[in-house]
Amino acid sequence: MKVLLLFSVLLPAISLSQQTPDGNIKVGEKRDPLFLDNGVVRVGIDREFGAAITHLSWSTYRKNVVNIHDPGRLIQQSYYAGRRLDRTEEGQSPAWSPWPWNPIQGGGVKSWAKVPKFEIDDEGRLFSETIPKLWDMADEDADAIMRQWTTFEPGLPNVVVVSCELVCQREGNDRWGKKGKRHQEIPALYFTRNFSVFRNYLGEGKWREEAQLPGPPWGKTHAPRNVMACFNRQGQGVAVFSPAATEHWNFGPHGGGNSPEATDGPCVHLSPIVLLDLHPRSTLRYRYWMVVGTEEEIVSSIDQLLGKYQAERVRLVNP
Repeated sequence: MKVLLLFSVLLPAISLSQQTPDGNIKVGEKRDPLFLDNGVVRVGIDREFGAAITHLSWSTYRKNVVNIHDPGRLIQQSYYAGRRLDRTEEGQSPAWSPWPWNPIQGGGVKSWAKVPKFEIDDEGRLFSETIPKLWDMADEDADAIMRQWTTFEPGLPNVVVVSCELVCQREGNDRWGKKGKRHQEIPALYFTRNFSVFRNYLGEGKWREEAQLPGPPWGKTHAPRNVMACFNRQGQGVAVFSPAATEHWNFGPHGGGNSPEATDGPCVHLSPIVLLDLHPRSTLRYRYWMVVGTEEEIVSSIDQLLGKYQAERVRLVNP
């Protein structure tokens, strides 16, 4: 494995709240990211984007593969709890009403989340602490904290491992109440539109290609090894391994064309799903892995990850 290089790029921060005519938030030109680069993979988080993962590239694919068109894209944490409420009189987006309690790491429909902690920690990991926004509202903080640790898997230079934590801080008698189990994205991932060849890993080097018309709604498929990948037409790909997933995976393209640009509207989506009941004071922790490269390179690393972590599950505390 090559020597680990740590990059901290600190640029003057600006407001990213300008909106385009279609209601999407315009991505600013000046950013505040942190990167890790081991000579094979480069991964980055950005304070101005809720400290979600906004960059992923590798030695044989130098462009950023993460779609950052708006706060609902990125590679980020997203959760659901409570009843669906109509709050349009309070400024809730009509396109997302009624809607449950839905904290988003990136931000709400018209705002980016706040990030009080943002650093490379003593162990060389990208660390962030985010106060998420409620997705359906223009600019409303969720009563929660999201923490995230991002680093490289030891011994596998083409693998990024991400540890996520959600701490719910809702009042027990708030308006959303307790609804029961809901589908949780662990995590939500959005890549550039050119990575539109979806494959489901079956083990022993075998894949099953998955076809889906542009959404949303997204397609649903069973992933027997909890591994799915998106490839481009040149054979480069990014696979996601989320061993804690217990349900189907959401997947599919959005929009048309074959754009490789991170800021464009068209994209592709992957999301492994787990069924959980998040209480007002729940704490949730889980890990997932991203593996990049050619199919052969991905298979070699995925098989090792499966041997180590396929039994790993979420840790949920409901006090």
